[in-house]
Amino acid sequence: MKTLRKQMDDAMILRGLAPRTRESYLAAVRALAKYYHRSPDLLTTEEMQAYLLHLIVERKLAYASVNQVVCACRFLFDKVLRRPQSRFDIPMAKVPKSLPRVLSRDEVTRLFAAAPNLRARTLLMTTYAAGLRVSEVCALQLADIESAPDRMCIKVRQGKGGKDRYTMLSPQLLQILRGYWHRCRPRILLFPNPSGREPIDHKVAQRMYGVARDKAGLGREGGIHTLRHCFATHLLESGVDIHTIQRLLGHGHVSTTMRYFHLAHHKLTGTTSPLELLDTVLR
Repeated sequence: MKTLRKQMDDAMILRGLAPRTRESYLAAVRALAKYYHRSPDLLTTEEMQAYLLHLIVERKLAYASVNQVVCACRFLFDKVLRRPQSRFDIPMAKVPKSLPRVLSRDEVTRLFAAAPNLRARTLLMTTYAAGLRVSEVCALQLADIESAPDRMCIKVRQGKGGKDRYTMLSPQLLQILRGYWHRCRPRILLFPNPSGREPIDHKVAQRMYGVARDKAGLGREGGIHTLRHCFATHLLESGVDIHTIQRLLGHGHVSTTMRYFHLAHHKLTGTTSPLELLDTVLR
């Protein structure tokens, strides 16, 4: 299994899969081997189907999690074991579509005020102000903060899909970051782990959000990614066009960004019903 795992990881590296995707795929294959107490290359298609059914029926995993296992196994059989004929007769599960939670501006302010310390508050503010994913804010370096008056942007290194991009740097966030630097003195990474040589762990950033969320009394729903949803929705509500928001978020397709139309409150409450446009309405 160790050799097979190394082969799979090498194949994913060669194809440019993101580190978190590689970790998820390897964990899925490792769990499969543990379930059957055999190397996955010895399993049949029927056993694979039985395992996926076990995940849905007995373990009651979310369909998104099961889909990830399917993707990992397909990659293993197609790209590593060179067995493309081993097609799984299992359609990708349809993930129920639900709108993510979006905090109001007042709730975002309360969240920041409830942060346990300066470091946590600065990380949460940076996530919201720049619309970053948790992996992106954790990986930020001091050199990524471009504060020249004619630039004022943040460079996002190797975002989703391995793509670099630039997002906005607000003057207020710049002042907050300068105050944080004077107090905490990070050297290379903006939010390093205790050793100072590696980025802060994603789970630590999630805990920072959870502590502030609970202290602010905002309920238990949602993680730090909520701040990215808030960034996009609040920009849309303030009149920023969808294509600009798409570039700031780093979405490859505008259809992904369009979901925020469903979240923008004023787009619903400020829209006139076609009934109001009729010349005469029967009563």
